[in-house]
Amino acid sequence: MTTMATTAGENGSGRNWTFLTNHGHVLLAIARNPTARLRDVADEVGVTERAAQAIVADLEAGGYLRRTRVGRRNEYTINPSGHFRHPAEADQQVGALLALFTAEPATGPDA
Repeated sequence: MTTMATTAGENGSGRNWTFLTNHGHVLLAIARNPTARLRDVADEVGVTERAAQAIVADLEAGGYLRRTRVGRRNEYTINPSGHFRHPAEADQQVGALLALFTAEPATGPDA
């Protein structure tokens, strides 16, 4: 399971937070590995398998991904042209976020 950085609050208490929601993390995990088991996605994101299932159902209902049964496994297809849900980013497609976080790191002499 992954761990998050902790920031100290005003009263010294630690608070965990991230810039991306669990929905964003699940979508990114699936974009990186479209044949991943939800158990592995849940472990990577740091949520329960049941929560990962609910998030995938939300993403599927929202048109962000499609689930296809391949034998005993699921394979996921991401829709990069889906738009962000928050009004502040609704004019942007999720494909740009996916490209930012799933791009292969550059290698070679110019990297």
